[in-house]
Amino acid sequence: MAQSLSPALARRVALAAQGFGRPPTGAVAGVRQLGALIDRLGLLQIDSVNVFERSHYLPVFARLGSYDKAQLDRVTYSPRITEYWAHEASFIPVDTLPLLRWRQQQFRERAEADSGSWLSANRPMTAWLLAELSAKGPMRASEIEHESNTRSGSWWGWSDVKRGLETLFAQGDVVTAGRTRFERVYALPEQVLPAAVREVHVPRDEAMRRLVSISARAHGVGTADDLADYFRLKAVDALPAIHQLEDSGELLPVAIDGWAKPAWLHRDARLPRRMDATALLSPFDPVVWARARALRLFDVHYRIEIYTPEPKRVFGYYVLPVLIDVWVVGWLDLKNVRSARILRVRASWSEAGAPAETAARIVPLLHQTMNWQGLDAIEVSQKGNLAAALAAELAA
Repeated sequence: MAQSLSPALARRVALAAQGFGRPPTGAVAGVRQLGALIDRLGLLQIDSVNVFERSHYLPVFARLGSYDKAQLDRVTYSPRITEYWAHEASFIPVDTLPLLRWRQQQFRERAEADSGSWLSANRPMTAWLLAELSAKGPMRASEIEHESNTRSGSWWGWSDVKRGLETLFAQGDVVTAGRTRFERVYALPEQVLPAAVREVHVPRDEAMRRLVSISARAHGVGTADDLADYFRLKAVDALPAIHQLEDSGELLPVAIDGWAKPAWLHRDARLPRRMDATALLSPFDPVVWARARALRLFDVHYRIEIYTPEPKRVFGYYVLPVLIDVWVVGWLDLKNVRSARILRVRASWSEAGAPAETAARIVPLLHQTMNWQGLDAIEVSQKGNLAAALAAELAA
């Protein structure tokens, strides 16, 4: 019989599994703490939008407070971390890469089976790209495009070079060798990956089981859809893995009031009695990236409005959810005005039922954010139902 969990406990379990609620140590997180957090989360999703801050830096700030971004770069560009299509494009521990070999093979088989695919039409180019990397070592797409301008004979533009490299990256024929000014550096696997990673073979069913295990540990508690979505697995693959982990005792079936579907609790999940947290969440933070799960956990409808035409936006361009304790209580549209060294709150909103101290809890977080970003001032625009209270609290 399934154990019963209250919705409130499920929220605390989910947040605790994601690294929230631990008492602050007072020390600035270093390489070891940053690496441990990536291991806990299983991945950091990457996104190029930089109107406030690149997304992969934000989950770390939300959980560990102010830290040196250069230290996170040391970790994410180190041999123990690589990149691949996990949830989306993500930094992952290098040991996770063999668990996604089936996905690389899937990309390859689909392209090769389609005579009209881009790969089928551009085999000479992909062969040339592999030869360039073999001869010259790891390179960025822009470097290869620059090199091609000086070649005699066939020439391919940057978009072709980039698409070719991304196709080879998806198939596992090339991998990342870090980034330079956020531009991915491509390499042949033997140039950067240890033999233990390149040569290990993980059967597909075992890979699914281990991916679901990572997902379940990072969720604390979740439905089958939740556990599958973390690595973008299909239900047909995730469900057998869930049941195998249930049979082994790693996952415990639970019933949660208000959750329409069965759920599972990881056996090592913490069950905290309370949760103290004040954090800005990236739109690509695992806590909120699955909109159905965010609605179930926090009773909030959330969608990022980057791709919404401006007249139709409700909250703003780059809206960050605000977590206070166990609830998403509001939304901040932030912009880092680097030229003027200003953190601009372009819009601020509170959810219905947000606690009266919401603005008072957010202002210290804004100051911490300003200092972390190396800025000098905070400006609050008048847009949003929280703007007046936030401006008054800042003035006070």
